[in-house]
Amino acid sequence: MLRNLAAATVFFATLAMSFGNAATADAVGTWTTEDAKARVRITHCGGAALCGAITWLKEPIDPETGQPKTDRHNADAAQRNRALVGTQILLGMKPSDTPGRWEGHVYNAEDGKVYTGYLTMQGPAALKLEGCILGGLICKSQIWTRAE
Repeated sequence: MLRNLAAATVFFATLAMSFGNAATADAVGTWTTEDAKARVRITHCGGAALCGAITWLKEPIDPETGQPKTDRHNADAAQRNRALVGTQILLGMKPSDTPGRWEGHVYNAEDGKVYTGYLTMQGPAALKLEGCILGGLICKSQIWTRAE
């Protein structure tokens, strides 16, 4: 009887871990932003945390300079000449207590600021990204779709 109970406990623990891993795996991949102006590749970055970097821009060339777009609004003047493609915008998104949801920070290259961020799976091909201020009282969100 105890052997059966132990086997059942191991089975259910393994099953629960596989669901947790499946939720993490669902967010990993390439996503198209809501306005379809960029694609972001989400990967693991230290344990269960997720990070994401811009991999593609619909308009990669700055019309003013004729050169690849740079991170010109970055608060750190030393970063303003780096290319936007390759810039990390999802920073250390860690799993929350809610399955399929991560909490961390989001870098907005359009204003050069870092916000509290939330990433929530909306199904296998959609996720919701929120950037918030004032402890989450004011948030803006986008729905991203899987590009792969």
